[in-house]
Amino acid sequence: MIRCLLSSAPRAAARCRKWQGVTSQHAARRIVAPQELRAFSGVADDGEEIVDAPPSPPPEAPKRKTSQRDTYLEELPVTFSDISRANVAIRTGVKRTPCIKSFFLSELIGANVFLKTEFQQFTGSFKERGARNAILALLREHGEEYMRKNGVIAASAGNHALALAYHGKDLNVPVTVVMPVVAPLAKVDKCKKFGANIIIHGAHIGEAKEHAEELILTSGLEYVNGYDDPPIIAGAGTIGIEIIEDVPCVDVVVVPVGGAGLIAGIGCAVKTLKPDVKVYGVEPYFAASYTAALKAQMPVSIKVTPTLADGLAVPMVGSHAFEVARHYVDECVLCTEKEVSLAILRLIENEKMVVEGGGATGLAALLPGAQLDRHDLKGKNIVVPLCGGNIDTTVLGRVLERGLAADDRMKNFTATVSDRPGGIGRLTTLLGEHGASIKDMYHERAFLQSNIDFVKVKCVVELQGLEHARLIDKILEENGYDPVWDGD
Repeated sequence: MIRCLLSSAPRAAARCRKWQGVTSQHAARRIVAPQELRAFSGVADDGEEIVDAPPSPPPEAPKRKTSQRDTYLEELPVTFSDISRANVAIRTGVKRTPCIKSFFLSELIGANVFLKTEFQQFTGSFKERGARNAILALLREHGEEYMRKNGVIAASAGNHALALAYHGKDLNVPVTVVMPVVAPLAKVDKCKKFGANIIIHGAHIGEAKEHAEELILTSGLEYVNGYDDPPIIAGAGTIGIEIIEDVPCVDVVVVPVGGAGLIAGIGCAVKTLKPDVKVYGVEPYFAASYTAALKAQMPVSIKVTPTLADGLAVPMVGSHAFEVARHYVDECVLCTEKEVSLAILRLIENEKMVVEGGGATGLAALLPGAQLDRHDLKGKNIVVPLCGGNIDTTVLGRVLERGLAADDRMKNFTATVSDRPGGIGRLTTLLGEHGASIKDMYHERAFLQSNIDFVKVKCVVELQGLEHARLIDKILEENGYDPVWDGD
């Protein structure tokens, strides 16, 4: 628990108790000096005269004026009251994840960086909070008999499907999930193990959602939107309450943005409890639906390009989520694929944490050279929710290689060498002598326009960083190989 200076509320409460504790004697009469009165009704035991006086009511504490903004915020689809109720409702069913200060990332970023490890939930993401809260809300609204007879339905290719299936089983509510054909087989199998009814339909999540909406018309299923239903937003907002409790001196919260439900909930909770905290959203360049909504002042559909942060690839933010988020979020920035891959690599190497692309997006924007690498954030207490860890093993391997390339620790170059025996051997020996590890090599004879005795060789080498890459380039130049580096 981080110890920070809290508000002066206890002192205010003490002052209130002081007024409330006036004795009945002093409420009915007051002690006065003899020279102040001309008439007396008696003499006190200590020799001072007393006179009956009407009771003096204690002064009332000044009331805070309700502004038009306060009234408007209470009319939003989700309020802090909803989040507080959700916090109590889901407490026994989800894990309270810690906020861990990262020494290495704090040094790298130049601020006190705390990681909220939501990927440690049982199904691997923060989605459990909203899913459980939504099912509990439906049970209260329709009753256990109705919900356990009909159940809920959702369209999802990943984390929301897993969370809903798991908590549906725990609460004895049937769950149907419509998943597109591109859904990872590992996640499909996990949903089946939780007892969910899985329907594979549609080329993408949009077609899966349309099919789910059609099924609602012919059944008693209740649809649960993974990022826009108010109970989902309120459940996600419980993260904000835990952030303030665990890091009360927090200055900045950086939140990934997909459908905007997560940042809407966290923003509402954090800004209500500590209005001075800055809340920043981060979304990938290839799926900037919240940025587009801000420009249009309403949710709009955009074209989404495949991204490493696939969990954030939502073509249009939710209307409820956007209405809440726009009033609490200070700014939304974008991050590149390179920055996302570097964030995943930094977490694995420095924190031993495996986080998916969407979950690492908040950290990506804080890395050196990214959009939140700003002077005004240096030295601040920054909390970053790592909101998911469900990354496929094959994807993880490719992401790590991209991260190494972005970090100048894996590079490739092309050089021309002699096609005589020992020509390639001399090149590999030179690289080995200077600490470059050859990961891959292949050569080309047919398409070379130079001397017939030469061959073009492409090498992929593992290096120690940018300075090492410059050294290798200098050595190759001095030995007549004239390397051409990819990207130059």
